[in-house]
Amino acid sequence: MSRLCSRNRRDIWTTSSTRCARDSRSTRSRRPHLIDHPVPSDIAPPRSIQLSFDEVAALCQKIIDCKGTTLFTGVGKTSFVAKKVCQTLASTGTRSIFLNAVDALHGDIGVVRSGDVLVMLSGSGETHELVTLLPYAKAKGAFVVACTNAPNSALAKRADAHVRVPGDGDVARVSPPSATREGVNPPPGAAFTHAAPPVTYTALQLLFGDTCAVYLMELRGLTKNQYALNHPAGRIGKRLVLRVSDVMKPWRDLPLCSPTTNGADALVRMAGTSKGYGCLLVVDEARRLLGTFSDADLRRALTRIGESVLMATTRELMNYGKGAFPRTTTPSAMAFDAHVTMETAGNPVEYLPVISEDGEKTLLGLVTTRDLAECGM
Repeated sequence: MSRLCSRNRRDIWTTSSTRCARDSRSTRSRRPHLIDHPVPSDIAPPRSIQLSFDEVAALCQKIIDCKGTTLFTGVGKTSFVAKKVCQTLASTGTRSIFLNAVDALHGDIGVVRSGDVLVMLSGSGETHELVTLLPYAKAKGAFVVACTNAPNSALAKRADAHVRVPGDGDVARVSPPSATREGVNPPPGAAFTHAAPPVTYTALQLLFGDTCAVYLMELRGLTKNQYALNHPAGRIGKRLVLRVSDVMKPWRDLPLCSPTTNGADALVRMAGTSKGYGCLLVVDEARRLLGTFSDADLRRALTRIGESVLMATTRELMNYGKGAFPRTTTPSAMAFDAHVTMETAGNPVEYLPVISEDGEKTLLGLVTTRDLAECGM
């Protein structure tokens, strides 16, 4: 920032709605400050002009009623805004795609069909590529909506509908009246204004797009589960879509033992065939879950009965010191709910047996914290 300033010349960064004063001349000489400057009426509307909800509602209703695809297009920085709006709408249940205006004039307009809605984003409403594309899109049967900041622009007049996206000017750099640029002396009391990129207006266009997305969600009655279906790789999608049956290990791959197995054999199985689960699942002949015998159970048993552990049966050792049936889950339960069950109840566990929902407690599988971590839960 200091490179922009010197003792003989100070650049002043301005915005039409912010004023920042400095306390000393030395501070002003080192750093730029903010002042107000008038914005030409043909570039930005007065501050009193606001986005019309009626226009937004009409556009959203048109998109809801659209039997085809909603396409968004723009040129330059606005093209990135159009892409973002498309992605937001697609993720919330609206079939929408981005149409490159330049490529559309060279063949890509073939994606446009009768009944489609084409939304053109342009601050000035005079973007050459969009003005050129508009009549060809209408000839293919698309309903064209121009979203501009200029109601009297070419796009606004020629489109089937117009939504005004008002702006209040952009951040611009000006020089004080004493400074000159390229040999031009500004009139007394005036400031020299530099060209400004559309940094503020593109932010307003993004806000406009998000406003449409939220209202479309309201019109569609979009639920969390519906939203999650469109985000399978995201955390919200995994939490609301994945079930225990999607992540559990099947019972055939689990370390099982009978309730009559003695402690010595159980230790051998835990050491050699527990397959990294850290427990044995105790089941009867009908594969009904009776309990679990884990490393923690073994430690508690050794503390209380010592070497007698080797002669005790797994029926005596399972759930040792817990006094209750182990926490379990079912295949239809949400994977995230299983994760919460593991972490709560005051004593976190690293696994949950998965049992049948018919009340027979038939062992169907096992879900572990590692399984949940691998799926991004």
